[in-house]
Amino acid sequence: MNDLLAPTLFALLCWWFGTGAILWLVRRPRASFRWSMGALSVLLVISLWTTSISMRDHTVGSAYLAFASVIVMWSWHEMAFLTGWLTGPRRAPLQAGAHGWRRFTQSVQVILWHELALLANFGVLLWMQQGQSGHVAICTFALLWCMRFSAKMNLFFGVPETGEQYLPRHLVYLASYFRRRHVSVFFYLAVALSCAVWAWMVWQVSGGVATITTGWVLLAALLGLAIVEHVIMAFPTPMQKLWGWAMEKA
Repeated sequence: MNDLLAPTLFALLCWWFGTGAILWLVRRPRASFRWSMGALSVLLVISLWTTSISMRDHTVGSAYLAFASVIVMWSWHEMAFLTGWLTGPRRAPLQAGAHGWRRFTQSVQVILWHELALLANFGVLLWMQQGQSGHVAICTFALLWCMRFSAKMNLFFGVPETGEQYLPRHLVYLASYFRRRHVSVFFYLAVALSCAVWAWMVWQVSGGVATITTGWVLLAALLGLAIVEHVIMAFPTPMQKLWGWAMEKA
């Protein structure tokens, strides 16, 4: 039971506290952003080092180290985006009347540098992975990227709850790129595929095909939390209930 409970709680804590910390930091005065980014940049460098250590073997400690290191990396990217430091070449609302391809290209332009930075980070992890046996770090990053890509596409196609009210003041223009409507076919496909992958992971272990490892449980827990985040898009769930301590503005 501890083999399942401890990694699940660890993933839950990283998700809850990491998200809350970023929400809290981006609501501080803008003058504090350089200090926040400076501290996170130092942690980013450290996380790359600890990730390289975690890739050397399959121990329980290495799995936790890999997972936590990637959460730090991801936090740097989230903070860089939400502070407005690394977004895209377009920093203006969606052009009035833009539809179809024009809306898509403008939507890409507002997040382009952010997306390229994530791909560059993944490329670094791929390079670090060569000849190493531990894959928890790179799998964690890939899972975060896939589910975040799905979330962004759902905001593009439309969901009932876009979360625009939680954007920092300097990024309110991003709300013009969101579409508030009933969930699209893409939403059902994304959630169904995610649930199928999660069920497959559980079946692999329960059927004895795969051995329960800390890394496996961490990834399954993270995927489950990402599915919950998707479901939240379809129902009115105020974030204050989860991160009330982080939502107060300075």
